[in-house]
Amino acid sequence: MPEQAFRFGRARHLVGIAGWPPSTVRDSVGVIVLNAGLVHRIGPFRLHVEMTRRLNARGYPTLRFDLSTIGDSAASGESQTRKQQICADVADAMKLLGEQAACQRFVLIGLCSGSQSAHMVACSDARVAGAVFLDGYAYRTLGYHLRYYVPRLLDAKRWRDAFSRRRQAQQGSSEPAFTVAPLPQAVVRTDLAGMLERGLKLCLIYSGGISRYFNHARQFRECFGGLVRHPDVFTLFFKEADHTYILTGDRKRLLEQIERWLAQNFPVTAGTSS
Repeated sequence: MPEQAFRFGRARHLVGIAGWPPSTVRDSVGVIVLNAGLVHRIGPFRLHVEMTRRLNARGYPTLRFDLSTIGDSAASGESQTRKQQICADVADAMKLLGEQAACQRFVLIGLCSGSQSAHMVACSDARVAGAVFLDGYAYRTLGYHLRYYVPRLLDAKRWRDAFSRRRQAQQGSSEPAFTVAPLPQAVVRTDLAGMLERGLKLCLIYSGGISRYFNHARQFRECFGGLVRHPDVFTLFFKEADHTYILTGDRKRLLEQIERWLAQNFPVTAGTSS
């Protein structure tokens, strides 16, 4: 599968790997994969490498790249908020795929904080035709709390373990935590509604690895209401999968699902052989 490294962007500060289909296609959508947290463009356990190469084989031009100051990408030297920087970086990525593969529409894919970056751009850039949010915004609902706490209240062993952990905490035992403050639930609902009004196709896939705040497929509706019944919204809960899809079987199911969703919503039109 042909791949090519690029240094690009308004300050030539961004680094990415573009992948090309084995044959040319007409009016193809470009797929852009964003950093998951501080992990550089290969993704957790090379998830983004495997994903983009599979999509190339299906006929989609792709770009996995590092946002400013992550991985191999430098700072642009501009005075910008983080949101402005991310939107400008993704705009540079779209420009690159537009120049190299004649893409005019794009699908963004992001895991965890990468889905938050994709959300930012999808809210405002008309070139975004679709987005795949992996373990994106979610909120603890009444249903979440019932599903989480009721079984624990009836489990004596969990009570003993809880008291043990409390004693450890009192003795100064603690674990470092890294969290990203989410947007308010009402804001995310409004954002998603705006995306759908503009014609975006949305794919929301959550894993069992985020059980701290999402624990059942019903929670899509509990979080986002009637939006999840929109014909352009696809939701899926992989309860058995961990957050980074480290197991081969879980990863295979995830990538096959993303491929099916893209094929259904952005089918590839074959062109001439390379």
